[in-house]
Amino acid sequence: MAELNTDILYEAYYSRIAQTPTDFVRPLYYEINWESDIIGIMGPRGVGKTTMLVQRIKLQFADRYEQALYVSLDNLWFNSNTLIDLVRYLDMRGIRNLFLDEVHKYKNWVQTLKNISDIYPRMRIVYTGSSMLEIDYSRADMSRRQTLYTMTGMSFREYLAYEGIAIFPSFPIEELLSRHISIALDITGQTDIMGHFYAYLHHGYYPFYKIAKKDYLLRLRETVKTVIDNDVPAVENFEFETLDKIKKMLMIIAAQVPFVPNINNLSEEIATNRNQALKILYLLDKAKLLFLVTEKEKSYHSLVKPEKILLGNSNLMYALATNPEIGTVRETFFVSQLAEIGSVTSSSKGDYVLDGKYLFEVGGARKSFNQIKDIPQSYLAIDDTLVGRGNKIPLWLFGFLK
Repeated sequence: MAELNTDILYEAYYSRIAQTPTDFVRPLYYEINWESDIIGIMGPRGVGKTTMLVQRIKLQFADRYEQALYVSLDNLWFNSNTLIDLVRYLDMRGIRNLFLDEVHKYKNWVQTLKNISDIYPRMRIVYTGSSMLEIDYSRADMSRRQTLYTMTGMSFREYLAYEGIAIFPSFPIEELLSRHISIALDITGQTDIMGHFYAYLHHGYYPFYKIAKKDYLLRLRETVKTVIDNDVPAVENFEFETLDKIKKMLMIIAAQVPFVPNINNLSEEIATNRNQALKILYLLDKAKLLFLVTEKEKSYHSLVKPEKILLGNSNLMYALATNPEIGTVRETFFVSQLAEIGSVTSSSKGDYVLDGKYLFEVGGARKSFNQIKDIPQSYLAIDDTLVGRGNKIPLWLFGFLK
């Protein structure tokens, strides 16, 4: 057998090593059990999954990078070579730490990872995949072989650390609700929080804003397009025509958020049927481009009509919507932060319910309690406020939940 030519892979690998800093590491890094044989890191495009893979190599294998290899599975090398070929090549050389990026781009990747685990049990694999992936354990018994983690964009608290402004702890929701005054006093005593908060709403969710700078919103629009054009076909068998419908639906919703959907009308606007429209909505939700607010806890196996639709985070509003309305920006931020810690559903009496327990209204400084005043465990999340009072909590403080 002719020896594999892996030069193109190693060139890309060392280029990534050289370009990836380790001065800021996302908190998820320290939550991962890196000793697991197979580790999956799932999440939407742009949140820093690739950076975390390479940071792991730099932090674990400093000065001995030859003991590991990072590859992106959309590399043209895999057009004429298989992942099994690569693993065999590495194993013969005693290299047993493989970091795979964009695993969803590789056909039959679940079965392939199972085969690698069976044939090369000493090979440790860390991979990243799209948040749209739904791993079908029935095709290959991976449930006991791997540990899965979910990576999303930066919280407001992470943004402050990333900017070098200040490092603060995160707070469980119960503590934040009960101690919000003292927590807010401590934080606002150390930094001009409101200025940083509005900057975060505009550009702080995706870490690549530091590289993109003034082109950030343009780059973010391109990222959205890449998700639809490249990532969606890797996980769903959609025709090109359907991809255009997905883009059209996203722009229709972005122009009207918060969008109260009439699924029949929406279906007509993109020339499809009701079931296909619902499927597209839930796919965009899994991709974190939208957030579907449902009456009960959301299920991707039971596609019920959402009560309200928001964009996935406030940065997407500035990238996709024309002149975003501040009230919707507030709601989008609030929901994106709460969704990190629990199930967010709609309510007939307030705006949102967290885990079926806590009821919230979101608004500006003049927002009143009238709508929810007699309901236990009800709270106002108020913008333009440094420190709250009673059950009125500054909106920005919900960015410290994670």
